[in-house]
Amino acid sequence: MQTIHYPLIYYTLPDESVLGMLVGTDYKMVDKDLKSLKQTLSAHLQRQYKREDDYPYIGITDPHLKVVDISVRPTYHTERSAYPMKESVKVPVPVVYGEHESGGYGCFLPTFNRNFHYYDNKQFNTLVRHFSMHLLNTLAPEELYRYILRSRPQLDTVTLRVNHNRDWDWNSDYEPTYETLSTMAERYPYSKAVRRNISAFPDAAWELEDKVAETIEKLINSRCNVLLVGKPLVGKSSVLKQAIKKITAKNREERLNFTFWQIMPQRITATAKWLGEWQENCESLIEDLSSANGILWVVDFIRLLQTGGEGPEDSVASFISSYLREGKLQMVGEVTPEQLESIKRFLPGFAEHFQLVKIDELPENKIQNILQKLAEFSENNLKINIEKDALNLSYRLLQRYYPYNSFPGKAVRFLGQCVSEAQLNESQNIGKQAVIKNFIKQTGMPELFLRDDLLLDSDSLKGYFDKRIIGQSGAVEQMVGTIKVFKAGLNNPYKPITTMIFAGPTGVGKTASARAMADYFFGKGQTQSPLIRVDMSEFQHAGMIHRFIGAGREVGKLVKEIRERPFSVLLLDEVEKAHPVIFDALLAALDEGILVDVYGRITNLRNTIIIMTTNLGASNRRSIGFDKHARPDYSGAMRGFFRPEFLNRIDSIVTFNSLNDKDIRLITEKELNDLKQREGFAKRNLKLTFSESLMAHLSSIGFDERYGARPLQRAIEQEVVAPLAHWLNERSELRGVEVRVDYDGVVRIRE
Repeated sequence: MQTIHYPLIYYTLPDESVLGMLVGTDYKMVDKDLKSLKQTLSAHLQRQYKREDDYPYIGITDPHLKVVDISVRPTYHTERSAYPMKESVKVPVPVVYGEHESGGYGCFLPTFNRNFHYYDNKQFNTLVRHFSMHLLNTLAPEELYRYILRSRPQLDTVTLRVNHNRDWDWNSDYEPTYETLSTMAERYPYSKAVRRNISAFPDAAWELEDKVAETIEKLINSRCNVLLVGKPLVGKSSVLKQAIKKITAKNREERLNFTFWQIMPQRITATAKWLGEWQENCESLIEDLSSANGILWVVDFIRLLQTGGEGPEDSVASFISSYLREGKLQMVGEVTPEQLESIKRFLPGFAEHFQLVKIDELPENKIQNILQKLAEFSENNLKINIEKDALNLSYRLLQRYYPYNSFPGKAVRFLGQCVSEAQLNESQNIGKQAVIKNFIKQTGMPELFLRDDLLLDSDSLKGYFDKRIIGQSGAVEQMVGTIKVFKAGLNNPYKPITTMIFAGPTGVGKTASARAMADYFFGKGQTQSPLIRVDMSEFQHAGMIHRFIGAGREVGKLVKEIRERPFSVLLLDEVEKAHPVIFDALLAALDEGILVDVYGRITNLRNTIIIMTTNLGASNRRSIGFDKHARPDYSGAMRGFFRPEFLNRIDSIVTFNSLNDKDIRLITEKELNDLKQREGFAKRNLKLTFSESLMAHLSSIGFDERYGARPLQRAIEQEVVAPLAHWLNERSELRGVEVRVDYDGVVRIRE
């Protein structure tokens, strides 16, 4: 057995406890006295040696302690400039030095966890001052004063007993265990089997090889913390994955020992139950990473500022800043430019710890090369042929309908789904029709919008809306016009598809029209309803803006719905009832089709139709038969209520007329025809017929001058559905007959 002596510098604190720094390691701790401190550190070293068969190497013999006073001018740093104070201060820097086993001298700066090697004693003072000045100049004034206020340090030693004669099996597959790290993070790269389950295509960074090389240089050669910055799906993850794969390969070839660990920020605090526990989790995690020579890959990087405390200033990001500054933790992550700006705004000191690798969008020729390589990989490795026409169609559809996402990521994601679908159906070919089928499944849009060779039939289109929206020919014309513009590809791709205000009395078809638009545009493939309806009367106070779009880590109702269904019709019902601050929040959505929260996360509304309903100007009108010849005009009421900058962002104001007697009869007939499709009638094969007297009765009680057609469905449920249910329950054996419903003062049902 051999005893190794580690230098220990320690400070006596005002409460007589002792702060110790174990030279040549990351270990710092406070204990009640020097004896307890040494025992704890020695026990920890012994446990580490037993667990990992390794121990920190110091190399200096007969260590000495010297305190060097370094003159520094404290400086406040901002994002754009630096503001030095008038006078310099002297900061005491403890230095531990001695002869080195390999020759020359070794010198340690425990305060900064830095060391250097030198051969000439005359260089000692110059080198100490050079290293210390460089490190002290990066510190904020309050940190400098914290060092100044410390007592003078003293030197002692901590011992570790090791057995150099022990027989080791250096060829064994021994893998040390890291309890905290393994619990919170996953080792990366994943196994091939796991990668195949995640994506059909490889984690290749085609056409981004220069960015891969830059990432490796900053991570390994410079040992920097790295942030990859670029728009969504521009290729940040692919570059990072490829860089990690190359570093892992170099580990085997050059006997390096870097490890990578992937973590979600919320896992750090997920198990914390009491105050200070997640901070302990962080410290244990960093200690394990140091032992594993690990680099931490943080997924959803911006969440570091949201996880932990109430705000960024007491978040996980703030807590780990000191570890990043002192080089005790190395991290890598991905952010968008908007998220990077948010980090700089909330925690500028945190952002300064990272070197940036900026990834720009690729030109079209390189994107086409990537698409071709994807097709070649699919054919050679998956035995699925992607036709050239299918590749070209995929590019065109993604370019038009996902302008806010970047290539190559959106192509890899979409074609991966096409390949998975082909594998599921045991198909060996992906053609244009398969691309269209998958695009319909994703967006809900009809094939008419996706194929240039299909012509729009104006009469058929108008007939679709006339059948569903009765008595509103002017509104139908405007909605048909919107569809024609979209089919021609003339809508602005950097705004919502269209923004409309539906104005008119209650119960005349505004909501039904929005539902018809949703079903026509996005109702073909989606499993969820393509209509997102938000009752704006729920947001009548300024403080409710957070419930609407979200605040901090909380996601608002609008953001949540749009992220789940980006291809949809957003119906803001009774918009005039919302607080004016809500209108201000909507300006960016109406103008640019995006909402950006305080953390730089983008919610995209560019594949959304925004429809707002309002009764402004209609409160003094009746829903039924107000003036059959005059077209109502609500623009004056809206100009008096909404600010000009809000109204100027609306593409069209659609006016809804009052209903006449003919419209009322047609709506009644439509609702009764819809009733025939209900499951209870269909499974018994019953044919329903309704008498003229019943329709007249329902028309009279189902419409109201104030509420329009709103009461009609309630009247049908009470006057028709309830009696039918009672009648059928008494005749459970009834099948395949005609059932007639009549009215002669009371509702009568007979075969």
